[in-house]
Amino acid sequence: MARLPQLPVYYYLDHFTEMLGFVQRTYAPMLGPQHHAFNARFESLSRDARCLLVRMINRRGAIFNRSLFNYPEIDDVERATSDLKAVGHARALGEPDYAAFVSSLPKDVLVTGAQAAGRGDVRKSWSKQKFVDYYLERIPFSVAAEHCGARNFIALDGTRPIEFLLYLYFGKTEVNLKNFALRDLGILRTNRETSFSARFTDAEEALASFHYNQILDSLEAGSEPVLRRAAVDVLTGPACTSQYAGDLRSRAAHQTGLFFEKAGESDLARQLYRAGPSPDCNERLVRLLYNTGDKAEAEALLQRMIDDPASDGEHLFATDFYARKFGGRRTGLYTELLRSGRTISVDDTHRGNPEAGVAGVLRREGTKVYFTENVLWHTLFGLLFWDELFESTRMPSEFDWLPHCLKDRSFRRLFAATIDEKLAAIASGSALPLILRTVAARWGRPNGIFSWDHVQVEALRALLEGSDPAGLASIVRSMCDDFRGMRDGFPDLMLVQDGKVSLMEVKAEGDVIRRNQLTRLRQLGAAGIRAEIGRVDYRFDPEQDYVVVDIETTGSWSNGDRITEIGAVKVRNHRVVDEWHSLLNPQRSIPAKIVQLTGITNEMVRDAPLFAEVADPFMGFMGDGIFVAHNVSFDYGFITYEFERIGRRFRFPKLCTCAGMRRRYPGHKSYGLGKLCEIYGISLANHHRALCDARASAQLLNLINQKRSEELSIGKAA
Repeated sequence: MARLPQLPVYYYLDHFTEMLGFVQRTYAPMLGPQHHAFNARFESLSRDARCLLVRMINRRGAIFNRSLFNYPEIDDVERATSDLKAVGHARALGEPDYAAFVSSLPKDVLVTGAQAAGRGDVRKSWSKQKFVDYYLERIPFSVAAEHCGARNFIALDGTRPIEFLLYLYFGKTEVNLKNFALRDLGILRTNRETSFSARFTDAEEALASFHYNQILDSLEAGSEPVLRRAAVDVLTGPACTSQYAGDLRSRAAHQTGLFFEKAGESDLARQLYRAGPSPDCNERLVRLLYNTGDKAEAEALLQRMIDDPASDGEHLFATDFYARKFGGRRTGLYTELLRSGRTISVDDTHRGNPEAGVAGVLRREGTKVYFTENVLWHTLFGLLFWDELFESTRMPSEFDWLPHCLKDRSFRRLFAATIDEKLAAIASGSALPLILRTVAARWGRPNGIFSWDHVQVEALRALLEGSDPAGLASIVRSMCDDFRGMRDGFPDLMLVQDGKVSLMEVKAEGDVIRRNQLTRLRQLGAAGIRAEIGRVDYRFDPEQDYVVVDIETTGSWSNGDRITEIGAVKVRNHRVVDEWHSLLNPQRSIPAKIVQLTGITNEMVRDAPLFAEVADPFMGFMGDGIFVAHNVSFDYGFITYEFERIGRRFRFPKLCTCAGMRRRYPGHKSYGLGKLCEIYGISLANHHRALCDARASAQLLNLINQKRSEELSIGKAA
């Protein structure tokens, strides 16, 4: 194993200084007097004080026990602490720090502190949280400070300028410098740009975004005081000069509004929803107005949302709600769409992965099926607009991968001319060569849109050639307008039949259709691309392929031992329809006890193929089958690990004949393969050879499937 590089002793300080220099160069016009003052003050501090400040910034929380400071780069912690106090970056604890102080103390200190304060009613058996609540309710801060060692603590102070500088660099609050260390250790790959551009256009946008991002981070605490403070900060916060800042404000308004709506404070909730006029806020406001009797105002807002919707999802909600509440329709679009879905009978072994079951059924019917969901659309977008996104656009920092123009919805405005040219190429059916050129020139280059491992060129070709070109261009145009709003909700499967593309969202029993999924289905339909719901009906499907597998190995440890033989039997409609078998070269010696058990010798496997040579034939034999084995975890684990060795994924539904026999044929002392074959008269002439054991397990599978079929028939009838 390669050793990680040794980080220099001052790397925390070096990283912070690197960040400061970057921000000063990139964001100079956005920095105010307080930020320039901090930079000057920081430079004037002793090295120990600078190191200590950076260490505290990089740790969680804002209060620290000085006695626990033990950093190799700091020679005099006490002197450093005094220096930070002198410039206002550290202070003694006060009443506002009480909750954080007692929460940071170990339980034994809380016990002895309460006892020293004369509190005889405390119990050592209490939980830590009960002690914290007791202190805050019953013991004054001054008393707790005296008996719990508050003099050993300091609080970080005057950090808002620092937090803003970090926000400019990372684009989010609540960050520390660990990414620099991960970069230097070679663990975190960074974006190798030689120059960068600011993520914000002016100071007003940056400060507003920072303000509302801080509110969003504070809401993670979830306490009522925090939420009340957040409500005030939302309603009195700075104006938003950009879409990005407005989106942050709307998210903060929506989250705080939900709390006060649930708490019954409807007036405050309405104020918050109106402060963030996003689709989410508008929806909650309509529902709140309607439920509190303000139906005329609710109807007026709905009509505005229908006439000038902020998104397709908002239009969908508004038209549906208006029709149900003011237009006389009794069922909603969600219910109607689910009812209209096509029912597909899938073997119940596919519970947990119904998409694979549906894909198998449709392939048997002659349809070509691709697993696509959101990945296909991300890939199409990223490959088509690679030059605009990753060649013409500079990233805000080396830790950014997604261009900021996709976050603030400025992408279409910045690149209108070239975007229109490429949309015209889609509409004219000539976009595929553009995509293939990008694949050839940029393959493997990391980006924040898609993973190269999931690029399906054939699926992209089918989508471009089998869809209505003008409709496909309209979907991609929507992604250009609002990539983040369009990043999910696309259907699970793409189906190709007679050259025509359609899409299917798979829903099993108990699944609900989410708003973004409904929006995407309707968008695709409006664009002339057929999109439907596939409703899964679980049952025993006799036409389902079951591939019964048995392996022989050099031992029982999948991470270290290797496979020497694979035997597989394909069962359909209770009959064996195909078999597959191969010895394998395990690339290591077979232990004598294994040779004695299986009869497979080193001479027999010396010229046998390696696993990599049979991987494709075996995967082809599996097809859309269900992986079956006796003690399935053993066989499945070994084969999965062999595929991982060659950088490939092996994932199939599993069925265990041992567990299945225990459940449906109880009462036997042993459920080993040999014993069960003896009990049920199954031939096992060459036990511990893979194909023989697979054939025997296939007969156990048929016994299990007979019972499964009966159980599911009774369940459907009931």
